[in-house]
Order: sequence, then C-alpha cells, then structure tokens
Amino acid sequence: MRIWSFHPRYLDAKGLVALWREALLAQAVLRGRTRGYTRHPQLTRFRDSSSPVAAIATYLRTVADEAGARGYRFAGERIARARTPGRLVVTSGQIDFEWRHFLRKAEARAPERFAELCAIERPDSHPLFRVVPGPIAPWEKRSSAGAS
Repeated sequence: MRIWSFHPRYLDAKGLVALWREALLAQAVLRGRTRGYTRHPQLTRFRDSSSPVAAIATYLRTVADEAGARGYRFAGERIARARTPGRLVVTSGQIDFEWRHFLRKAEARAPERFAELCAIERPDSHPLFRVVPGPIAPWEKRSSAGAS
C-alpha cells in the first residue's frame, strides 16, 4: 500500500488507479470493515489525526477530482461523507523520500514522462497535507535500497 503525500497530478493513469484502490482499502481499514492491512504503517498518519475516516475521505476526494479532470469517472459515492476540519502534517523529508521512490517506478512504467518528472525538484503536496521541515516519517518502512 502506498498513499502518496504528493499531489496525484503527477501519477500516470495506472498509478492514479492504484492510488484510488489503495486509498479505498485504507478507508475500509479505518472504518473497521476489513481485517487485512490493519497495522500497515501508511495508515499511521491518518489514525493519528483527530478524525481518521474524515482524513482519508478528504484524501480520496482529491484523487477522484484528479481522475475527473482527466476524463475518468471514479465511484465517488464510495467515499465516506465525513470531512476533515484541517490538514495533516507531512515533512519535507517524507515528500523527498516518496518522490525518489516514485521516480524509480516512473522510470520503468512511464519512460516518456520520466525526464519531465525528474525536472521537478519538489512536487506539490496533496492538498490534505501541510509540508513542514523534517526527516522521513518514523512510520516509513525503508528497504536496504531506500524504498518501500
């Protein structure tokens, strides 16, 4: 499961669909509607918010909006109605870590966009997140190669 901290506008079609599915799964976990993935580290930041279901629902709305802007129709009725009263914090180190991880994926999956993506020094964050200086999040699982 990878719920990116950067804006979904940077994702190719496959990446956008994968993000939608993974965020819907996260919503199901946070609503207590599934037994799997309940301890997944990506959910920590949502669980730590004042309203986890509202936070993931807000996240999903942006993903659905991005899909709509591209002419896709994601099933928006699957998003919980709850709305978060504020933004979640993400560190600049976390954004940088995720961006490097994403670029490795993009090089293989979307080579035609890779050069364009590499020119972006720091991507915009997903609107749910407010970026603050800091290191990679403590919940982030890193392999020996530096990716999750």
